[in-house]
Amino acid sequence: MAVERPLAVFFDLDGTLADTAEDLAAPIHAMRAERGLPPLADAVLRPYASMGARGLIMKGLGVAREDADFEPLRQDFLRRYEEAMLVRTRLFDGMAEVLDALDAVEIRWGVVSNKFERYLRPILQGLGLLARSACAVGGDTTGYSKPHPEPLLHGARLAAVDAHRCIYVGDDQRDIEAGHAAHMRAIAAAYGFCGGESPPEHWGADHLIAAPLDLLDLLELR
Repeated sequence: MAVERPLAVFFDLDGTLADTAEDLAAPIHAMRAERGLPPLADAVLRPYASMGARGLIMKGLGVAREDADFEPLRQDFLRRYEEAMLVRTRLFDGMAEVLDALDAVEIRWGVVSNKFERYLRPILQGLGLLARSACAVGGDTTGYSKPHPEPLLHGARLAAVDAHRCIYVGDDQRDIEAGHAAHMRAIAAAYGFCGGESPPEHWGADHLIAAPLDLLDLLELR
């Protein structure tokens, strides 16, 4: 079923716009090896990539955020990640065509992520997207992070559009909650990392897409 054409489409970064899983997993692999732990398959860590350092350290090293060892491990993880953020990171198949199609009909698009700007902006720059995007809002841009609506509302202000005429696409339940809290239509990216306890079908999204190009069908752009 097609939806009303929006004024803007905003994307989460990790697991929605770009497949960042291997670069996010690389620090965990190195940290496990240094501790004499056996290797983990990327497929084991992949669902936790949307949770960032917290989820990856919990799954890969068995240390929770409330543990005393967590913060030193987080700092080590972030240092390693920042040194190699664009080794294997790439747009999901079909996403480049989606962005081109949005540009062609003058639908603005941007990125709203919980990833801090010091990581978000260099990744978008490396992918050739920073100058093209209407906004690049990180988890530290507004003082709030998703599922709070303010990052999305800030993105709409930067794009100079009304939030209720926008769509947000994400691969985590927090993305859907944030989209609805910002009065946007929220689309679940079922092709993404989709970590968490419940599957995308249970997140209450307005629509679910199995691949990036499905968004063009939803918007009747192909």
